[in-house]
Amino acid sequence: MIRKLFKNANIYTPVDYGRPAAGEAQTVLNHFPHGAIIVEDGLIKAVGNEPELFAGVEKSCAGSCDVHMEIDCAGKCLIPGFVDPHTHMCFAERREGEFEMRIGGTPYLEILGKGGGILSSVRAVADSGEEKLYAVTLKNVLSALKFGTTTVEIKSGYGLDTQNELKMLNVIDKVARTTPLDVVATFLGAHAVPPEYRNDKDGFIDLVIREMLPAVKAQGVAMFCDIFCEKGVFTIEQGRRLLKAARKLGFGTKIHADEVHDLGGAALAAEISSISADHLLAASDENMEKMAAAGVVATLLPATAYSLRKPYARARKMIETNLPVALATDCNPGSSFTESMPFIIGLAVLNMEMTPAEALTAATLNSAYAIDMASRVGSLDVGKQADFLLLDGKSPAVLAYHAGVSPVSSVYKLGEKIV
Repeated sequence: MIRKLFKNANIYTPVDYGRPAAGEAQTVLNHFPHGAIIVEDGLIKAVGNEPELFAGVEKSCAGSCDVHMEIDCAGKCLIPGFVDPHTHMCFAERREGEFEMRIGGTPYLEILGKGGGILSSVRAVADSGEEKLYAVTLKNVLSALKFGTTTVEIKSGYGLDTQNELKMLNVIDKVARTTPLDVVATFLGAHAVPPEYRNDKDGFIDLVIREMLPAVKAQGVAMFCDIFCEKGVFTIEQGRRLLKAARKLGFGTKIHADEVHDLGGAALAAEISSISADHLLAASDENMEKMAAAGVVATLLPATAYSLRKPYARARKMIETNLPVALATDCNPGSSFTESMPFIIGLAVLNMEMTPAEALTAATLNSAYAIDMASRVGSLDVGKQADFLLLDGKSPAVLAYHAGVSPVSSVYKLGEKIV
């Protein structure tokens, strides 16, 4: 076995109690100012302050714990690798022209209604082969890695038919096999309404249930099924029907909920015990409470509010409601083109009233719970993967304090330096 010692580190990590951190627990971090981590074959063997850690290891090893490599962290702040639990990084073309339309005052739903938005990305994916789609996706994912993301969720959803949805999931699977990151795939076949089903949305949901879901299940790439419930897109009842069908096939469920209008997507997530409900800019207090009672993670996407120039999701209210909050980039070619989790943390702290500790927990541990990966990543605990970052700063607050840049100086995955 290969044993490494990372010493002289200023370690901050969320505390994993076996469930997403909610309320006051979201602000609690373990801090080891004279910290060290022992890594054995890519997993954390021990973590703590150096004197206590060394004494404990020597006692348990009885002299048989040879260290093959020592890495001096030079007193830098060390935190878990970021987990980005909501992205649309698999796409074929950017949409800069649409961005100009939006900042000129054209509402996003109006752009979508004219065949733009998601539908323009659908056409681009249909016109692209897997090689091009892979090249674009790979570039996005490797960019995220440089910003400290070591685990990422990627959705399909720019296919809207069986062939192209499977093509996207194939590409996502290839990225998972050819990059150092852990990649979790989500099937989002009901991301928008295809033009040919504009007057028959129920018919499209029938198609997704009858044809797409079984094909995606047989392919074996996607862990989750998601749907975009929003005014002008899919109703709550259509979401309920699809997600229940997905659950029967063994998929975990997620929902794009209450992004623009309060349709009750948060309540639906609570009703069917989805692992997360995402966006939630318009979610009501009552439905936040339902999510909290059901143990659903609220995945917030502040860069989308920033890009669309809308009020941010009410993170402070959610935390006060004991609703666990996660953070994600929502990286996509339209409403939120960023791969930077430090940028997301800065937005959360400065515009969503989150403390740096709450934002760190949201971007690591709670995000891991939002994609069912917390047994492996999200905090620096014995037995978990040695995925961590060194920061150019004294504490996690530097992620928001040093605005406009990435303070991530080194990225380690399974104890190996990859950035």
